[in-house]
This record gives sequence, structure tokens and C-alpha cells, in this order.
Amino acid sequence: MVEKLEENIYRIGVPLPGNPLRELNSYFIRGEDSDLLIDTGFRRAACREALEAGLEELGSDPCRRDVLVTHLHSDHSGMADLFVGEGRRIYMSQPDLDYLAERIRVRFSDPKNDRFEREGFPRGILEEIDRVNPAKQEALSAITDAFMPLRDGEKLRVGKYELELIIVPGHTPGNSMLWIEKEGIMFSGDHVLFDITPNITEWPGVEDALGDYLDSLERVRDYPVRRTLPGHRAEGEYRARIDYLLAHHQKRLTEALEVVRTNPGLTAYEIAGKMTWKIRADSWEEFPIIQKWFAVGECLSHLDYLRKRGKVGREQREGLWRYEAM
Repeated sequence: MVEKLEENIYRIGVPLPGNPLRELNSYFIRGEDSDLLIDTGFRRAACREALEAGLEELGSDPCRRDVLVTHLHSDHSGMADLFVGEGRRIYMSQPDLDYLAERIRVRFSDPKNDRFEREGFPRGILEEIDRVNPAKQEALSAITDAFMPLRDGEKLRVGKYELELIIVPGHTPGNSMLWIEKEGIMFSGDHVLFDITPNITEWPGVEDALGDYLDSLERVRDYPVRRTLPGHRAEGEYRARIDYLLAHHQKRLTEALEVVRTNPGLTAYEIAGKMTWKIRADSWEEFPIIQKWFAVGECLSHLDYLRKRGKVGREQREGLWRYEAM
């Protein structure tokens, strides 16, 4: 459950039962006057028990504990307020903190649903997803006075380590990584994962989430990273993985464009059903409903990218958006 990675840096595995991600990598950095916990897990008993046990094994004193959340998703932010010490801070990038506060204000009523319905996603399935999606059911319930927004480039000191926040939009509007330059350590959150590719979906108010993600990858590609500590699964070679992710999305863009070209007039829901996905399902109809939601969101991010660059157009017919190659 607890693994020592570097001097005073530890990984606590937080299980995510029933989720294909399997586990969250929560990181604990022991300082001199304060400690830092990076990411927490869903707001559910299994996550809380595992994280409590890991922190107890490490002898963590909550009175010294600050929390940093790499991004707003519930598997990272869900228990931030439960593990921060009294009078301590919960750090989060300004863009994601603003977005999360708005989601909580509207009780996690997802503005994506309106667009997804116009893109051909059946309303009944969207309503079922709202009822069962852990991202909504096991989420942080309030923004407290403990939250402190951070800007790109701001630094925190924990013991001998100086951590610089790097905002890398794409996976979320304010997704962030933490860079310890002196030791060459990058906490990559969900920006760079090794066993799986980060989900890049469309975001309300964001014109081109995939373009933002690819630009963010290019921006941080040449950091002299010695060790990458990701939000999920195993570690890997930093620059090679970024090159793979850049190439991967170019292939996905080519595939999406080919589906549109050979099937003019489809909705995004229908286009997603014709794309290839690494999932155990014999057909689009047999996809688990939450996986359909992720797939359509990712398809939309690729269609938005292609639309912005004039390769795909869309037209509204009978209340639904339909796509054609330009």
C-alpha cells in the first residue's frame, strides 16, 4: 500500500473499485514543518480507508498536512477536504478551482449533457449516467476556506523540495503537474500516463481541448525529467511517452476524419460508434454506458480540433449536429 520512492516521498495506492483506472497514485511528501498530500481519491469508504491506512503507516500528523489537487476530477479531488489539516491549505490551479466551484454550485448538473444530446447522445442514457457516474456521486461537496488557487509557475516548498506548478490544460481546463527541478522529478497527474492514454474530452467554454492538450505536451516535452510519477498506474520514460501521445492523437484525428469522409451526415454519437476503442465490447451497442460517455466526449474533442482547422464542418438538422468533411 505504501511505497518509498525518494527521500521523504512516498506513494499510497488508493483503490478505485469498479473503475477501469483501478487505482489512484496518491503521493505524500514529508517536510520539516509541514507535509504535502497530492491527490486523494473518490469520496467513498474504500478510498478513505486505504488513504487513512497509508497515512497512518507513514505516521502522518494531520495538523501538519496540506493537500494539493492536480485537477478537478473526483478521483483526485473527492476527499481533499477530509484529509487537509485544520487551518492548512488545499492547493489547486485557479482554472480548475473556478470550474469545480461552478459544478458544485449547480449540484453537478452537467452542462455537457445539453451538447451531448445535440450531438446525438440519447437523453435517456445521459440521465442514467447522471445517476451512476462516480465522478458526480462520489465528488467533493463544497469549496471551503481551505482552498487556495495557484497560478502557473507558482512554487511551494516542502522540506528540501521546491515544487513548481505547471498548468497543462487539456485533460481538464486547469490540469496541472508538479516539477521538482533540482531532483528532476515530475508529478505528471493525468497529463502523462504510461499504461493508458489520458481521456481528452470536450469542455463547455473551451474551444479546442485537444489542441490545448497537444500544445501542453509540446510545451513540457523537453523538461529534463529523471523520474515521472503519474496519477495512475506505473512509471515510464517521460519524453518517449509524450512522443507516443502526440503520434497517437494524430492517428486518432486521421481515423475520425476518415469516418466523417466515408459516412457524411453522421452525428458525433454515431461517429464515435465507428471509431476503434480498446474496450471489451463486441459492438457500440454493447458498450457500458459510462464508457460511451467517455468515448463520445473524446470523439467530440477530435471533431472540434478538425473543425477549428477547417477539415470538418457541421450542420444542424432537426435539432442534431451532423458532420461532413470539407
